[in-house]
Amino acid sequence: MKVQILTAEIGSTTTVLSAFSCNASGKLSFLAQGESYTTVIENDVTIGIERALIELKKRLKDDKLDWEVFIASSSAAGGLKMTVHGLVYDMTVRAAKEAALGAGGVIKLVTAGKLSERDLEKISKIQPRLVLLAGGVDYGEEETVIHNAGMINRLDRSIPLVYAGNTAISDEVREIISPTGREIYFVDNVYPRIDELNVEPTRKIIREVFSRNITRGPGMEKIYLIANKPVIPTPAAVMLAAELFSNTYNDVLVVDIGGATTDVDSVTDGDPEISKMLVSPEPHSKRTVEGDLGVYVNAHHVIDYIGEKELRGEFASFDEIVGKLSPYPTSDEASRFSARLGRYCFETSIRRHAGYIRQIYGPTGRIEIAQGKDLTAIKSIIGTGGLLSRSRYTRQIMENARSLSKLHSKELLPGPDIRIYRDRNYIFAAIGLISTVDASLATDLIDSSLEELR
Repeated sequence: MKVQILTAEIGSTTTVLSAFSCNASGKLSFLAQGESYTTVIENDVTIGIERALIELKKRLKDDKLDWEVFIASSSAAGGLKMTVHGLVYDMTVRAAKEAALGAGGVIKLVTAGKLSERDLEKISKIQPRLVLLAGGVDYGEEETVIHNAGMINRLDRSIPLVYAGNTAISDEVREIISPTGREIYFVDNVYPRIDELNVEPTRKIIREVFSRNITRGPGMEKIYLIANKPVIPTPAAVMLAAELFSNTYNDVLVVDIGGATTDVDSVTDGDPEISKMLVSPEPHSKRTVEGDLGVYVNAHHVIDYIGEKELRGEFASFDEIVGKLSPYPTSDEASRFSARLGRYCFETSIRRHAGYIRQIYGPTGRIEIAQGKDLTAIKSIIGTGGLLSRSRYTRQIMENARSLSKLHSKELLPGPDIRIYRDRNYIFAAIGLISTVDASLATDLIDSSLEELR
């Protein structure tokens, strides 16, 4: 059997292969999926791919499988470890952080102001695969950025640098960095003027650097031999799919609950009235990663947050369930337990992603200001990831999204009239991948693969 497109999502927990072909009307449709544990621990991720391929063949009922296009995304082995350094945290540092997260970077350290010797020690211990240097609006402050460039130049020369700061001193930064032979990329300033963010150029180059660096993962070089496009970060693929969805359906929020993290992507400018109250700008497309909210690898954190006593009261076989916690539950009680953790991850991650309104006292008295991402204009929420795509309890996990704004009135949360969808085939990241090949084919999948939960 020959399929048109085969996608691979190599995650921290599982590896998923999805097959697609055009139907009689010329629209791309999902055929089947195969899945296996990711085999980083076996020092070769292609072992997991081969096992997933066996499962895919079984579901297609064909021992032979070929494809026209093979594309892949990855978040295995921790993704692209980064450190981010800027001038003022609430301005250039935050803008640089938004760019890094939106591109799928895993941020291990963020600093504001002049780098110190202790900061260099921390960066060296982290061993990042990329350093992002920003700072200053265009033609603004220069001294801090020049100092930081000199400090970064003392790090291991194999670590690439992206410069997304004050463009007026790009030549000075180049003169500092270039003689050492360090790989350096210059992009437009992420914060060119007060109250203006410009994150897309930085996001693009980070995705490109990820693509080159991911080949260092165990077995990834084999993927590059057969892939038709560079491997991109799975979180970046999810963001691409969210933006594609928003082109037709407007303001959207995507929640991806995984074994280790819960990622939230929003594509919205928010309410115009709230925008007037914002103390600093927010990107149109924003991503946050909650590294403590996962239903398997980080389940112990979520159990602590909910309360072990409370969970023991809800689940008679608590100890047995926790001891055998897996992405593939073997009983209904285990499925309900995963869903219980998932509900906490779902609600908490949305609240952390959202901004809020607070009151301050100014010269004219008490006034209200808004900080963070405004989600009040969100019209649709999409649930993806293994749990939300496959659990029989997805509706129970997601339905409380409609009541969050009432429970937390000072937070900029979606309202009660939102539409809730499930990525029923677990292909949302694959849709983002396919959009890099053909956006119209990816749009076909958006329309056919999302199940509305009423």
